[in-house]
Amino acid sequence: MYTFGSRVRYSETDECGKLTLTGIMNYLQDCSTFQSEDIGLGLSYLTDRHKAWWLSSWQIVVDRYPVLGEEIVVGTWPYDFKGFYGYRNFTLCDQAGRYLVRANSVWFLFDTEKGRPVKIEPEDIRGYGSGVEKQLPMDYASRKIQLPVEYENTEPVIVGKHHIDTNHHVNNAQYVEIAREVLPDEMEVSELRVEYKKAAVFGDVIYPRVSRTEEGYTVSLCDERGAAYAVIWLRGTTERM
Repeated sequence: MYTFGSRVRYSETDECGKLTLTGIMNYLQDCSTFQSEDIGLGLSYLTDRHKAWWLSSWQIVVDRYPVLGEEIVVGTWPYDFKGFYGYRNFTLCDQAGRYLVRANSVWFLFDTEKGRPVKIEPEDIRGYGSGVEKQLPMDYASRKIQLPVEYENTEPVIVGKHHIDTNHHVNNAQYVEIAREVLPDEMEVSELRVEYKKAAVFGDVIYPRVSRTEEGYTVSLCDERGAAYAVIWLRGTTERM
C-alpha cells in the first residue's frame, strides 16, 4: 500500500466544516498520482510515451466525513491488471486507523497518439507490484450504472477552464461537482458511483438529466444529442449528522 498523511484544510470543507465529496475524490486521485510519480511512472513518463491512465469508473463509500483540522491518512494499491484495464482500491482513514472512506476504481491505459486504449506492458506497471494485493473488503457494485427511464432536464453547463486537467479534458471529480450542483443542498452522500463514458473538453456544453431513485439520485451528464459523458449515482440522506 502507498500512503500519505494530511490534515483537512478550511479550503476543502463545506458549510458544515466537513471535507467535501469533491475534496475526498481529490485526495484519492492525488494519492495514486503521488505513487506513480514516486516510482517513476508519472506524468512525464506517460507523456513521453503518448500514454495516459483514464478513469472508467468509481465506487466510493463514505463511512464518515472527516472534519476541519482532522489528521487523515490516504492509501491506495492496485490489485489487478488485465488487458488494458487496471483495478485499484483506496482508503481514507483517521489517526486510529478506522475507515473514513473506502473506494474501488477501474482504469484503462490510453494511447493519446492513436486515440484508443492500449494493452498494458510490463514496463507500464513496474513498481506497482505484481497485482496480487488483496481487494478491500466492501460490497462491490457493477461499474455499469442503469439509467432510469424518467428524468428531469436542468440548466446546461458550459465546460470552463477550471474543469480541465492535464489530459485536456474535464477532470473526473469535476463531473461529480457538476452533478452535485443539481441535487438538494442538504443531501449528504454516503455512496457514490460514477461511470465515465466519453471525455468532455473546454467549450463543450453539458446537459444534466436528473432522476430520483429509491436510494437517492442518478444524474446523467449528456451532450446535445443525449449521449452521456458520465453517469453519476448517489445514495445518501438529507439529514446531516
